[in-house]
Amino acid sequence: MSGAAAMETAKANLDVFSETLLALARKNRNILVVTSDSRGSGKLVPFAQALPGQIVEVGIAEQNLVGIAAGLASAGKIVFAVSPGSFLTARSLEQIKNDVCYSDHPVKLVGISSGVSYGALGSTHHSLHDLAVLRAIPNCTIVVPADNFETAEAVKAAAEMPHPVFLRFGKRPMPPLHRPGTKFTVGKSLLVRRGNDIAFIATGETVVQAAGACDLLAREGISARVLSMHTVKPLDEEAVLQAAQECGAVVTVEEHSCAGGLGEACAAVLLQSGVSVPFRIVGFPDEETVSGSQLDMMAYYGISPEGLAETARTLLNRKRL
Repeated sequence: MSGAAAMETAKANLDVFSETLLALARKNRNILVVTSDSRGSGKLVPFAQALPGQIVEVGIAEQNLVGIAAGLASAGKIVFAVSPGSFLTARSLEQIKNDVCYSDHPVKLVGISSGVSYGALGSTHHSLHDLAVLRAIPNCTIVVPADNFETAEAVKAAAEMPHPVFLRFGKRPMPPLHRPGTKFTVGKSLLVRRGNDIAFIATGETVVQAAGACDLLAREGISARVLSMHTVKPLDEEAVLQAAQECGAVVTVEEHSCAGGLGEACAAVLLQSGVSVPFRIVGFPDEETVSGSQLDMMAYYGISPEGLAETARTLLNRKRL
């Protein structure tokens, strides 16, 4: 399927999230949604129309959202707490830490429109801190799906998980990245492209950008591996080490601050394992971000096929010197 055709048939991950969740909830009355004024932005209107007794709207009150979700989960309900990622993981961080994670209540925290999905609305609406803060809190699994397949499988897996989980979604239609029959397992990365010259370890909506860079580099005879590191915590350390040992360089890619996210998690694995390889973290720098569309912002900071291909060339050239 061509890139254009794939985009025409692709859905936004949030649409797949809502459809998958509705299908699960129809079969299990214990599945509840708690949302903070996010039925529309979270694609939950069909859920609310179909199962009005299984959704709770708390309004713009993220702290209440998490507290109520934790209480329902403690009573045996399977709770998905849905809110924009920028607010869910900032305004209600204390409730996430204490009511959900320290108490180990199996709430499924769902950060919608995360990263820079709300690009034009400015830094207040950008969620570039969430992976860092949640990585530092125990009992919290972090999953960032890259396409519709990963999203559907992540929602199904989250519904069964006995501990807290954070699902992170953007807004754009996501082209398919995996072949039929691919197995999804929380904590295990997925190989998107094979290659041994350089490895891109990416998560979420940046995986498709890395795949695009892989195509550009292939025209130059450079073989690039692309891994979808959909689970940021617990990290697939084996895949990180294998990529570093088998490839000439490693580039991590994330729609997140370069501080505290996927890149630093991978760097820690490599350093503590004594594996030396040319390495680069591509993400958002430690500064107030520019505003614009999501794709424009990502391209500005080098998270595009062209930008990532140039990063790969630079890294490989330095290795040869």
